[in-house]
Amino acid sequence: MSTANLTFLRYPGGKKRQLDSFAYHLPSGDKIPKSFIEPFVGGASIFFHVNPRRAILSDINPELIDLYMGIRDHPEEVWEIYRSVPETKFAYYTVRGIHPSIMDLPYRAARILYLNRTCFKGMWRHNAKGDFNVGYGGQDRRWCITLEHLREISDRLQNTIIMCSDFEDIIKNSTKGDYLFLDPPYRPGDREQIHDHYRFGTFRFKDQKRLARVLHEATRRGVYWAMTNSSHPDILQLYFGCHISSLDKGTGNQIGHMVNSPNEVLIRNYAEGSL
Repeated sequence: MSTANLTFLRYPGGKKRQLDSFAYHLPSGDKIPKSFIEPFVGGASIFFHVNPRRAILSDINPELIDLYMGIRDHPEEVWEIYRSVPETKFAYYTVRGIHPSIMDLPYRAARILYLNRTCFKGMWRHNAKGDFNVGYGGQDRRWCITLEHLREISDRLQNTIIMCSDFEDIIKNSTKGDYLFLDPPYRPGDREQIHDHYRFGTFRFKDQKRLARVLHEATRRGVYWAMTNSSHPDILQLYFGCHISSLDKGTGNQIGHMVNSPNEVLIRNYAEGSL
């Protein structure tokens, strides 16, 4: 399997299908002096594409971080648990109803991988109590994943620090020589994300402003970064002086549907060809 095809999650809003439209703006892993850093790791498609020598992957979603840590440290055990779940709707709701707190890391990782591959459209939604609550979607996408996939992913994650954290702390700790790629939660063309299909709730405009502030601080420290975001004028204004390019295609406002001119942009603090 090529490094670019290692993405293993069904991830609405993930960048795997959009990579062709902006990959030429990204550095190769051997051109990054220190660490490649993703504060909103999601499906990690950019990490696998860049193929860095060292990386820091982070997200505020603890179940997602458990998944990456479990596959990195216990790929065979995660696979055996994953493959043992029966192919029934009843099994799906049984697994969904088990609280992660009573499981060890391999079981937590296998559980969320199973739910992600068999839930409706790969959505990642939680109720007010923080419990995963997406309905059943079937087994069609489950067996696209094999033990070999998990072993390869584990190998790629060996030199990677994996953290559950708010984005601000991760960005503030970046230093000259690091490279940041960011894909914050957003709806194309909108000012803020509210009650979307991913995360625990919202990513408000106040979070967008907080993100812009810490990225400008990182620029002053000599950190290079690129980010996908909404093309809403209020967001673009936060990045005056940066290099902004429209994305040719994206997921639009319908989950899983690719569209042209999706009201998304790539924002960079470096000029084309400077890395």
